[in-house]
Amino acid sequence: MSSSKTLYANIALIFCNIIWACDYPFYSLILGKYISPIAMVSASLVVAALLSLVPLIWEKAEHIEPSDRLIIVGASLLMGLARKLCMMFGLASTSAIDGSIIGTTTPLLVLILSVAAGVEHLSSKKVVGLLLGMAGTVAIILASNSGTHQHSSALGNTLIFSSACVSAAYMVWFKHLVGKYRVTTLLRWIYCTSAIVMLPFGWHDMVATDLSTMRPEILLATLFVLIVPTYLPNLLLNYSLRIVAPSTTSIYAYIQPVIAIALAVAMGLDKLHADTILFAIVIFIGVGMVVASNRAKQPQTK
Repeated sequence: MSSSKTLYANIALIFCNIIWACDYPFYSLILGKYISPIAMVSASLVVAALLSLVPLIWEKAEHIEPSDRLIIVGASLLMGLARKLCMMFGLASTSAIDGSIIGTTTPLLVLILSVAAGVEHLSSKKVVGLLLGMAGTVAIILASNSGTHQHSSALGNTLIFSSACVSAAYMVWFKHLVGKYRVTTLLRWIYCTSAIVMLPFGWHDMVATDLSTMRPEILLATLFVLIVPTYLPNLLLNYSLRIVAPSTTSIYAYIQPVIAIALAVAMGLDKLHADTILFAIVIFIGVGMVVASNRAKQPQTK
């Protein structure tokens, strides 16, 4: 693998994690106040579906094997609908800080599902990392009931955790599809299917949203989360996965809470509490141990 391709893959990972980090404070700023979660899910899926059709201008539509079509529909319902619904309703009721920290637990959940599926085995290091990560996550959810965490919600944090569970399930159950078809093909099927399924439920809320009542900064944040985070980062991520190891992508996920916390505090959306910092450190150590264990077992390439 050439060094230039590896460099571009790492740059792509940095950009997609920066974009996803901006999601947390921007969604917290507008969800439930200016636009309903179901309207946001519907609108973002429609935009992503339209963007997914653009590559058809320069590439021929790829044939999907009949046996894979139902599987891709399942992936669409899981990643396109379930994940986004949990994320939107979660961020509408909890803090961007909690959400961004809980979101880093995905590698731990991937490990749990991989062990359950029999494709990976636990080591003592992974067990310790798993216990630390889950303990930190549970602590954040329980601490959200504290009176000092005014912007946090146990229900919201649980929904964010459910969103991470869905992401992990997608990575484990549908991993074989990523290498079988073009990224643009998979994203087109996932987003078009999700948009078609979601529109009947979210159409009323979507058209009832009055953009004219939004202040300029709110409108810009709304347009950003509608257009940028769904399709583009997934293209960058899947491009990178073809070049660098999955464990590398897990390391870059640490960028998200750092940027999200800085933005949330700077925007006055939340305050960073000492116990949240402690729980985040516990989660990061746990995830780090799991990721390091995975990297250690990967064969070295020149």
